[in-house]
Amino acid sequence: MIPDTPQPVKLADYTPPMWLVDAVELTVTLQPDATRVLARLDLRPNSAAKSGPLLLNGEKLELVAVMLNGKPLAASAYVLSGDMLTIADMPSQSCILQIETRLNPAANTELSGLYRSNGMYCTQCEAEGFRRITYFPDRPDVLSRYRVRIEADKAANPVLLSNGNLVETGAMEGGWHYAVWQDPFPKPSYLFALVAGDLACVTDHFTTKGGRKVELRIYTEHGKQDRCQWAMESLKRSMTWDEQAFGREYDLDIFMIVAVSDFNMGAMENKGLNIFNDKYILALPETATDTDFAQIEAIIAHEYFHNWTGNRITCRDWFQLCLKEGLTVFRDQEFSSDLRSRGVKRIQDVRTLRMQQFPEDGGPLSHPVRPSTYVEINNFYTATIYEKGAELVRMMKTLMGDEAFRAGMDLYFDRHDGQACTMEDFVACMAQASGRNFGPFFRWYNQAGTPELIAETRYERAAGVFELTLTQHQPRREAEAEKLPLHMPIALGLVGPNGADLPLHLEGHGPLSRPVIELKERTQRFRFTNIGAEPVLSLNRGFSAPVKVSMAAKPADGLFLMRHDADSFNRWEAGQRLGRELIFAAITGETSGLSSYATALNEAVMDEALEPGFRALLLQLPSATDLAGELGQNVDPSLMHEAREMVRAGLGARMMAGLSRLADMRLDDEYAPDPRQSGLRALRYAALGLISAAEPSRGAQMALAALRSASNMTDEMGAMNVLAMMDVPERRLALDEFHARHRTDHLLIDKWLALEAMGPFFATVGAVEKLLLHADFKLTTPNKVRALIGTFASLNPVAFNAPGGEGYRLVADVILRLDAINPQVAARLCGSFRSFRLLEPVRRARAEAALGQILAHPGLSRDTQEIAARSLG
Repeated sequence: MIPDTPQPVKLADYTPPMWLVDAVELTVTLQPDATRVLARLDLRPNSAAKSGPLLLNGEKLELVAVMLNGKPLAASAYVLSGDMLTIADMPSQSCILQIETRLNPAANTELSGLYRSNGMYCTQCEAEGFRRITYFPDRPDVLSRYRVRIEADKAANPVLLSNGNLVETGAMEGGWHYAVWQDPFPKPSYLFALVAGDLACVTDHFTTKGGRKVELRIYTEHGKQDRCQWAMESLKRSMTWDEQAFGREYDLDIFMIVAVSDFNMGAMENKGLNIFNDKYILALPETATDTDFAQIEAIIAHEYFHNWTGNRITCRDWFQLCLKEGLTVFRDQEFSSDLRSRGVKRIQDVRTLRMQQFPEDGGPLSHPVRPSTYVEINNFYTATIYEKGAELVRMMKTLMGDEAFRAGMDLYFDRHDGQACTMEDFVACMAQASGRNFGPFFRWYNQAGTPELIAETRYERAAGVFELTLTQHQPRREAEAEKLPLHMPIALGLVGPNGADLPLHLEGHGPLSRPVIELKERTQRFRFTNIGAEPVLSLNRGFSAPVKVSMAAKPADGLFLMRHDADSFNRWEAGQRLGRELIFAAITGETSGLSSYATALNEAVMDEALEPGFRALLLQLPSATDLAGELGQNVDPSLMHEAREMVRAGLGARMMAGLSRLADMRLDDEYAPDPRQSGLRALRYAALGLISAAEPSRGAQMALAALRSASNMTDEMGAMNVLAMMDVPERRLALDEFHARHRTDHLLIDKWLALEAMGPFFATVGAVEKLLLHADFKLTTPNKVRALIGTFASLNPVAFNAPGGEGYRLVADVILRLDAINPQVAARLCGSFRSFRLLEPVRRARAEAALGQILAHPGLSRDTQEIAARSLG
């Protein structure tokens, strides 16, 4: 029996809060099992709302006392029902409410609100965790100034931290002490943070362009201080870049980061006190890969950039989540592009979008960038909000141009500082700064699904005209209304026979100042004149619009663009299209075209004038997710994997000489995670992967030798990633050696768990089941769950989709066990079933049965219930 789905929250039902909280004073007395919280709220009626009772959210709290204007309230003066405290008889003017609550941090396995982990107190209040600390109008449009006093045993908790600036410390009786923190900037409750424990600290400082000296601190476990230097340098680079690119200075006297091992998210931007999953802080060459270093830099930047796009200007309600997340993802992508390689970064970001967001858009979990309803807000921290949201900001910038976009951002910061805003507020600033009408563009925020762009071309040789007809198709579900055409900026080039771009003269417009056309209608025709020879079309350069492009193109055109396209993204994209076609042909046993592709690919990857990171990306064939999305129905993951491996083996055999030279590369320079070295190492292991596909025995021996001679974690993991995908004796040997070598480092144990779960063999199901009982695996630690079960379910389509359904049953069982411990993580894991309807009938039925088992489980959380119910439709 399927339980009733909880009632959704609707954007259309939004009403302003009836009461505002101008100031909050908290006194938090920390005890593992019985923490006491005294809250004083300075309340006033909201003149912009109807008058009414005071509604305060609260979860898993013991209410001890309530006082209004200094007088205790009798139990009859308020109603405590479920997760709401209601006081109906409120004064007609400003008043002071005091509330005392008790809570149990040690028992909080959900890691939401105030919890205790590894002897440390920590908070996570986004999205609705503050209501687990005290009764409060826990919504983002209630902005308050906070003053927080923390009291704790000094021996166990020498470090006491909260938002803002430290204003007072002192000793207390019995070996206790206190610290008082005051945040001068109003913020919503989801940005509140508190940390207490015995932590080491790494310090530095940064001087803003205005001349103010800011103290920088990173807190971590004792003995891990030497792993914080890269994070500190990344923070200072972020602060410098935000001043230069957006004119934004930091505004407090101190900026702090705390690294914790038990955390539901990657990181959290709490005002002045960012809390990070320690995998995104701790790094040394011997413990972190090039990818880890790049991710740390990007995530540090992302959370720091939230200081303005999220903190100083926040969301009016949770439906506007893309206002802070999509915009800030765009900002961190631009930061990484400026510091590293713009071309390589763009390809990496699009790969992420296609692997995570496109399947979301194409399945039952599809939702608009700004949803209209939700059941559990934690389930909407999705790739659609983050990655697709960033693409919409990027499109606006492309339409406006750099100068107008910067003017629009300046206007947004000036106009809305200190406010809780909507997407309409942001888009209005862009419209005013550019003089454009962004009304039609706003449809991107309200319509779900990935548009398909169908391109047809015709060349009129005698007239020297190249005609391009573009038609946009919006996928629509039965329950959805007819979708309207979207406004798309389409960057393009016409590549002449000599490999150079031709000048673009658009009929009716003259020469284009920028190589961008605007598609606004369902179908539009564009005619380019003065084209003396038939060109090859390079469409949607730089992935200027987040769409799927469909056009009839000759294989020779793809090979031509692989060699000549001036746009690095489309040069890579041409190779991806050809790779997809080769894999689909290989499913039927067809291998023609492989030799010409290998020749063009070899030319590109051996061209030292190209960035090594770009060359490494060229060697990577489309992922299983890409392939399944293109096939669209009746997918057999095992057959698709075999076809992909057949093409990889064919490429390896035909490119062996060049690949061998790349795989034998050695870097004599001192290790640095910079674009050049990172790219060369990525190129080396991409080459080794193809060698291993063509000659498994030789490749395995080369990988094992590389592993044993590695002087940094990138080389170790490069070799391990090759071996983990091979059914050879060296695989088990390498995995066991890796575990023995790194068994005392929890972050490297996470890498080992992921490697174990990657093996594309049906036997991996049993191996993962055994690892659930391993001493190094903990179901209560999100990173461990993500490493083992997340990798298995999301990155191992062969084993997860084992035809007997054992992979589905394994993951469903873990979800149900986890749901009672940490519903947020369980719900995210449940999302791994999102594309089950694309599978062939046998697998599809077994995946559906596993989802039904989840949904029918008694006492299922709202988080997991929503995802399971939506997945089943």
